[in-house]
Amino acid sequence: MINFVTVATFTYPFEYAILRIILDQNGINYIFENEMMLSVFPFYSNALGGISLKVHKNDVARTQQILEDFDTKQSHLRIV
Repeated sequence: MINFVTVATFTYPFEYAILRIILDQNGINYIFENEMMLSVFPFYSNALGGISLKVHKNDVARTQQILEDFDTKQSHLRIV
């Protein structure tokens, strides 16, 4: 995790369900930090700072482009 950078933060797992599939399809190395803890204790989200999407530093630009595409394009797969 030394070479991983936080790109986005989410409150609940349902917010990035589609994003996970797209990252896998694009071969991007990622980790959702605090995901397991918040699946057990969902009300701790704010206390833990949410679920952080961390990607390898080489994949930051591609990941940011994917996140921007969700917000700017007329996509029915928008991030909540």
